[in-house]
Amino acid sequence: MIVHQAYKYRIYPNTEQQQLIRRMFGCCRFVFNHFLEEWNQTYAETGKGLSYQTCATQLPVLKTQYDWLKEVDSIALQSAVRHVADSFDRFFKKQNQAPRFKSRRHPVQSYTTKFTNGNIAIEGNRLKLPKLG
Repeated sequence: MIVHQAYKYRIYPNTEQQQLIRRMFGCCRFVFNHFLEEWNQTYAETGKGLSYQTCATQLPVLKTQYDWLKEVDSIALQSAVRHVADSFDRFFKKQNQAPRFKSRRHPVQSYTTKFTNGNIAIEGNRLKLPKLG
C-alpha cells in the first residue's frame, strides 16, 4: 500500500522572495488559463478534449514563446497543466462543474511543486524551495 505524504508550511519570505512567489502564481495561472482555453476550443470543435500528455508536450513550445515562463519552477507549471486535465476528467465523470478560468483577484493563490532530486530542502528551521531560495 502506497502512502502519500503532504506538508503545509507557513513561510515568511522577504520582499524579493514575495515578488518571486507572486511571479510563480502569475505564471501558473497563465499556464492554467492558456490550456483551459485550448481545451475548450478543441472540445467545441471536435467534441473531445485534450489529454494531459498533449498539453504537457506543448509546454516547452509555450516556454519558447514566453521567455518569462523559464524563470519559474517547471514542476509547478507541469502541475498547473495536470490540474487542468484532472478538472476536466472530474467534469466528464459528472463529479463537478466545468473548470473556470483562474483570476488574479481571487484571495487564495497557490501553486504545487513536487520533491524530486532533493529540490526541496529543510535546513534547520528554514525551507528551501526551487527557484525561490
